Amino acid sequence: MNVRLINDVPDGLTPRARSFVGTHGVKVDVRPVEGHRQWWLERGIPAAVIDRMAAYHERWGGLLLPPAPQYDGGPRYLDPDSPEEDSSGWWFEAGTQRTAVPYSFMIGPSGEFGIEAGGWVPLHATIEGWVESIALAHHASKWAKQVTKLVGDDVDGIELNGYEPVREVMGLADTWWRGPDSLVSLYSGEALSLDFPRGRVAVIYSGLDGWGLRGGVDDDG
Repeated sequence: MNVRLINDVPDGLTPRARSFVGTHGVKVDVRPVEGHRQWWLERGIPAAVIDRMAAYHERWGGLLLPPAPQYDGGPRYLDPDSPEEDSSGWWFEAGTQRTAVPYSFMIGPSGEFGIEAGGWVPLHATIEGWVESIALAHHASKWAKQVTKLVGDDVDGIELNGYEPVREVMGLADTWWRGPDSLVSLYSGEALSLDFPRGRVAVIYSGLDGWGLRGGVDDDG
């Protein structure tokens, strides 16, 4: 497998995420979607779906990031594959698992990034939101004076009055919240997809200054 540095970080990311991808991400060689197009067309996959996969590959294909803090690190690298259809539309695989988790990482019909294990759970509204969440976790863990992890029912004890959602992660099942001196990440994907309430996780990054809270992203980020 050929690995190379990233020369062109995808646009549409915050400065924090762009710096993270450019510094810590690498590209691996993956086969272009066009190499599968005819095979998929012959099996009834609509051209529009293949076009979506090709656009995803063009923007994200081969991107390998440091492991995410949950979901056993997330996809090994981003690479579209395995288009499939259900009553809501067409899906495709976002990238193969990094470890032996009991679900697949998928891109939903409306572009959501999530996990599927017999039940679909969108984690973020876009793949950009997933990348932003990994970048933010890396940033927060570096600058926090204390990191606290809560699991299962203990998550219910978190008080988020006075906190605001971190919009750039485009959270759905997984969300981030910003307070006066702390960031809180909430992960519900495994609990929902696997019907496993103890799978809920919260991570509190406390003791953050202004840079730690935002990392160069302004109030409109």
